[in-house]
Amino acid sequence: MKLRQLCETHTCLNENDIIQLEKVAEQLQLMADLSGGDIFIDVMTREAGVAVVVAEAKPSQGKSNYQRSVVGELAYRHHEPAAIRTLEIGMPTRDLRAITQEEQRVRQHVVPIFNEAKETIGCLIMENDISQAEKENAQMKMLTETTEQLTETLVDTLQEDILLQPYLNDGIVVFNGKGISQKMNPVATRMYRYLGYQEELVGIPFDNLALDGSRFKELAETIHLKTSEIKRGDMMMEVKYAPLSDEKDHFSGLLMIVKDITEEKNIERKLITKSVAMKEIHHRVKNNLQTIASLLRLQSRRTDSQKAKQALEDSISRVISISATHEILAQSGVDEVDLRTIIERAVSNTFGSLEEDCEISLKITGSRFQVSSDLATTVALIVNELVQNSMKYAFREREKGLIEINIEKGIMYSSVVVRDDGFGFDAETSTSGSLGLSIVKSMVEEKLKGRFTLVSTEGGTKAMFDFKMTSE
Repeated sequence: MKLRQLCETHTCLNENDIIQLEKVAEQLQLMADLSGGDIFIDVMTREAGVAVVVAEAKPSQGKSNYQRSVVGELAYRHHEPAAIRTLEIGMPTRDLRAITQEEQRVRQHVVPIFNEAKETIGCLIMENDISQAEKENAQMKMLTETTEQLTETLVDTLQEDILLQPYLNDGIVVFNGKGISQKMNPVATRMYRYLGYQEELVGIPFDNLALDGSRFKELAETIHLKTSEIKRGDMMMEVKYAPLSDEKDHFSGLLMIVKDITEEKNIERKLITKSVAMKEIHHRVKNNLQTIASLLRLQSRRTDSQKAKQALEDSISRVISISATHEILAQSGVDEVDLRTIIERAVSNTFGSLEEDCEISLKITGSRFQVSSDLATTVALIVNELVQNSMKYAFREREKGLIEINIEKGIMYSSVVVRDDGFGFDAETSTSGSLGLSIVKSMVEEKLKGRFTLVSTEGGTKAMFDFKMTSE
């Protein structure tokens, strides 16, 4: 069944909408050959959440994901969420996995097709096989990036009567087999006008329009995509070339895509500057904390009170725990750190200051995941406090002991368990009288928005707490 018949049967599209879709459908084979993937047009049916495939094209070279035609078949939300999303909200959806009508897993890129009233009348879908993408990761990455731009930009070029969509910022120029420009979209025109080109831009040889010094003859002799970055004045641009082929797979022209990446490069430079500044800040904070720890140690050596010494040692351990976070942040220059690494570093400092006769072993297991520096510091302080408690009280008059720390990542809440195989104690009485455990409970509930649980028996003590993955 043809596109028109399918639209008339399954949709509420009017005559002008159908004509618009037919124009786009005429170019599907070109898109399939450029992308090396399957290309489809889907439109929403009269039933909510269900689309119908009205046109398709398979790549002339390379393997298609389909053994048969799927034109006329229905696409449901649970199989193709990207297509339904784009049809419903009129926004592109990129790099989302889907299941084909033949139960094959693919990666989809979807862009909307609009009518003159700026209404979404269909969507253009590009699909690539996931397993193939994994085998040829580098090549597919380049193809995917180019195809995203091609699908968006070609739709715009083909729909000459429709204003540019707000999310399109790529210029496209089509050259014929002799290297003469045949078509140029408004974005490309604006770019060339900004660069000082005043004459009519259609009908100009490629070598006069190439911004990166490329030669048409050289590009015509290769079938590979080419990408380069150039700077012209204060504008940074990314230029990509893709060869065009006719029905007999003979070279018939060239597609040039120009993207203004000035803002991206400026942001990149700012991020690099910010990263350097962040490293320096964290480095200074770490040094200041270590200075504080050194002063506390000096104070501890000058006091004769065992209670005062213990209180100072506890404070030193807490300061060093915070310092461990800033030490790692000073190396990375970002504000996120691996939580398990922070805990390992903080606890190792506590063990390094151990002066007990008992031989205590430490085992850390569980997930590795990134959290903010503020969250990491708080969690590390809590774990450090719990470990200190176990080291002080759990193994008295024991030759050996074991402390285990387990970290588990969750979706909304993650959790940490600190367990020892010591003597145990009365949890209710000790919690109310212990400054360390009071600090722990307060930090978990007030700062982490989590819950703290303490269970102690003759076989040991287990402290558990959870925390929200995102701060409010």
